[in-house]
Amino acid sequence: MSLPLPEYDGLDGLGLADLVRRREVSPGEVTEAALARMVARNPRLNAVVRPLEAIARTMAAKVDLDAPFAGVPMLIKDLMTTIAGVPTSNGTRVLQTIVPDHDSELVARYRRAGAVFIGKANTPELGLTPYTESEALGPARNPWDPTKTPGGSSGGSGAAVAARIVPIAHGGDGGGSLRIPASCNGVFAIKPTRGRMPTGPDIGDAWRGFVQEHVITRSVRDSAAMLDATAGEDAGTPVACPRQERPYLEEVTREPGRLRIAVTTTPFFGSRVHPDCVAALEDAAALLESLGHDVVRAEPVVDGQRLAQAFLTVVAAEARADIEWIGEQLKRAPRSDDVELTTWALGLVGKAASASDYATSVRLLQVAGRTVGRFFTTYDVLVTPTLGAPPFTIGALQPSAAERAMLRVVAGLGRGGVLKAAGLLDQTAKKVYGFIPYTPLFNVTGQPAMSVPLYWNAAGLPIGTQLVSRFGDEATLFRVAGQLERARPWGGRIPPLV
Repeated sequence: MSLPLPEYDGLDGLGLADLVRRREVSPGEVTEAALARMVARNPRLNAVVRPLEAIARTMAAKVDLDAPFAGVPMLIKDLMTTIAGVPTSNGTRVLQTIVPDHDSELVARYRRAGAVFIGKANTPELGLTPYTESEALGPARNPWDPTKTPGGSSGGSGAAVAARIVPIAHGGDGGGSLRIPASCNGVFAIKPTRGRMPTGPDIGDAWRGFVQEHVITRSVRDSAAMLDATAGEDAGTPVACPRQERPYLEEVTREPGRLRIAVTTTPFFGSRVHPDCVAALEDAAALLESLGHDVVRAEPVVDGQRLAQAFLTVVAAEARADIEWIGEQLKRAPRSDDVELTTWALGLVGKAASASDYATSVRLLQVAGRTVGRFFTTYDVLVTPTLGAPPFTIGALQPSAAERAMLRVVAGLGRGGVLKAAGLLDQTAKKVYGFIPYTPLFNVTGQPAMSVPLYWNAAGLPIGTQLVSRFGDEATLFRVAGQLERARPWGGRIPPLV
């Protein structure tokens, strides 16, 4: 199939915006190129679950040509963040037709940055899983191998960026949900520091501040420039973090100097790590050492088992709060058939937890933040694998038929089924933590963390490497990311699907 604007696939967002500003192409032509790729490539991926062709064409006609991302197509994740007049399903069946009457503050900032929204990206129900397989929206697929997961919860965004449908896509990260799909799809993402991004006007601290929204991109500079365009507190923000010294876009080309870098493969929340992820880490460590950094073996010491349980308690409570919120949107009491079986079971556990259970969990997690913070008084950067395993086959982390049958029974028992539901979910949680043993800790601590695509395994699947820096210090991460991208460019790697 002949697609318009053939250079589109090779350009990042700033590259496309530069063509627009120089009047070499119009925003409308760029939009049509993106829409054509969505039609051609999305059917095998299910990355885009709500095309917005009419909105995109209207936005393209009104683009400010001086905006940093003038005419650049992007996706908005179908979770939490709202576009006026467009349903935000949050991956559920029952919210498919409820239409918000306003933009989220972040969406308003994307508009001012010149972006053009061509669709909503696939997400799991309520963003609860590190894979994107909701019953309402169907599974998203990985462009490197469509039988594999693109990760989650921003799985649709990661797949679409890797497949060159868009150069940039919005996502959110409450336990790794930007970094996970970045790793699975061979692209770049950074989770900003807690309080860096606006969450208004409808949300205060999402998941007690664990969640930060930003974008998934192919180039480091696109991520930096979009953070420049969107970061900063908004009215009524509960948390604001330190302001940066200079634009992040400038940091990408600044040399980081000689850094003290700790590397580890020790999982924080899980117990085992796949050899491919270890190999990716060792490769990244060798590259960093060759670039002149002091690389040592070290990691913060935390009680992973207790932290994992505390994190699950908070997430279960948030899941129940989301279920109650869904009932408010529907103007009735929530029912078990409003959400998926595992979501309802998780909500039962959250409802049964006492206030002191919740407070104790939050305290434990905050103390872990102190421990990790002290670690970064000695080291500038910590490097780990992003994930504990390569992208797995779609469906592999879903509850088994027997587990689902038991969940159906306990879901009907109300509070009487809570202990059984908790036991079943504990088994599922162990499988999930085995996949994401590294990412959630830095949602807990609030520190910036990124995944860089430096390694592909023998099966041709991308394996990301996570880098973490001090609270408020995205600048160091962008400098190191830019250095790594120059040393080993990844932008030319294109999935077989493209």
